[in-house]
Order: sequence, then structure tokens, then C-alpha cells
Amino acid sequence: MAASARLSPALNVVVAAAQKVGRRLLRDFGEVEQLQVSTKGPGDFVSQADLRAEETLRAELGRARPNFAFLGEEEGQTGKEDWEWRWVVDPLDGTTNFLHGIPHWSVSIGIEKRTGENSSEIVAGVIYNPAADELFWAEKGMGAFLNDRRLRVSGRRDMLSAVLATGIPFAKVPRKAEFSTILARLMPQVAGIRRMGSASLDLAWTAAGRYDGYWELGLKPWDIAAGLVILKEAGGYVTDAEGGDSFASGNVIAGNPFMQPKLREVVNEGIAAVGKARGEG
Repeated sequence: MAASARLSPALNVVVAAAQKVGRRLLRDFGEVEQLQVSTKGPGDFVSQADLRAEETLRAELGRARPNFAFLGEEEGQTGKEDWEWRWVVDPLDGTTNFLHGIPHWSVSIGIEKRTGENSSEIVAGVIYNPAADELFWAEKGMGAFLNDRRLRVSGRRDMLSAVLATGIPFAKVPRKAEFSTILARLMPQVAGIRRMGSASLDLAWTAAGRYDGYWELGLKPWDIAAGLVILKEAGGYVTDAEGGDSFASGNVIAGNPFMQPKLREVVNEGIAAVGKARGEG
């Protein structure tokens, strides 16, 4: 990658690990029908490829930085409880796409730094889509990049011209009512809404200006860690519905500086309407 000269040693490690796992996943993707698949839950699949990818990342990243803790989707956290640094990893974000032969999935790795007894921040991240050979990456204070090209969020200000991304809750996932209410309120106001099936790539594409905004509720740390820092370094804004930390809450409202406040307002209206219908508050 031409931009590698700009990377810190830690992020160089992440890029190398993501690309190694990505090449292996791409081979598996070509033979997806032969994969043995077990079901973790409704709409949430895990494959041999997924598990192998996390095992490889644990080994590669652990060898390079043995003092870092590791938080992964498949096997949870390993390492010291009082960690100073932690990898936050989704080895295959978009597993359902992967298993259906849809080339929209990624390897997502964030670097988290503890900043206090009960606080931390994501200081770097890499999201790699092997099928498109697109590597999104960022370090705090250094900007965000797609391969060797600097990223910037879109400049659209008008909701009527905006294309937004979201994730649709499935099966027994909570907050379906909130999603449906928010969607119904947004659809008449925007040019389009997309559901592509990979939260990390939704954030990366918002950072790249392909989407003007993105919202989703109830996400996990590994879904969003890398994408949050990439979006912020591309000039984007991201909060939860209350204006707080998306990483802590798992609720993401992201966009360019003009679109994010407008999107957050509609999301809040939808959440409040559902709460009122339930007799809450």
C-alpha cells in the first residue's frame, strides 16, 4: 500500500494482519458453498472462515503486541483486565453477505487506549474489504484514507438530496419498533436509504462521502470501533441519540457536519414517539 510510509508501527501491524486475513477470506469466499456453517442465532451465522479469521488475527496481533488485550466477536476478551491498550476486532463483518456470495464484507480492527479508570478512546482503525481491495484506515489526528487517497465526508446540506445508510434489526433483536418509526419519518425527507449489511463499511462509506449519514441502534463495540475513528478523521460527526459516546452506548448517528444534527433530530423523534406509544416517560 502506497500510504504505508505514513503509518505508525502499530497501524502497520494492523494493516498487515488485515490483509493477510483478507486474502484467506477471499479464497474461502470463492468456495463459499463448501463452508460448513452453524447457526449462532436467527440471522446471525458463524462459519469456519469467521472462526479461522479471528484465530489468525489473535495470533498475528498478539505476536506483534503481546501486552495488548483483545476483544473479538467470536471468543470475547483475552488479556489483562487492567489493559492499557486493546485490539477491538470483527474478523468478518457482513457474515451473512459472505455466506450468500455478496461481495460486501470486511475485516475491522480498532485500537483502543484506556484514558482513565472508566474511560477509553479509539485512536486508530483499519477496515479492509478484500473483494473490492479497499483499505480504509485512520489514526487520531492524522486524517483518514482509502488506500493512499485522503478521505473527506460529503458536503451535502439538504436532506432531500441525501443518501443514508442503516441496519435493519432482525428476528429477536430489540428496537424494531424504533427502527420502523425512524425509517417511516426519514423516507419522505431523503433521496434514498440503503441497507448493505456491514456496519463497519457503512461508517467507512460515510467517511468516504458515499453516504451522507448513517444510523443504527444496538451495535457491538467490534462493529464500530474502527469505523468511528475513520469517520471522525474524515471530518464527520458521530454521537448516540442523546449526543453521547456511540462506542459506549452502541447507538450510532453519523454523518457530515450538516447532516448529522438533522439525522439525530429525526432519530430522537422516532424514539420518543415509540416511548410515548408504550406509555414510557
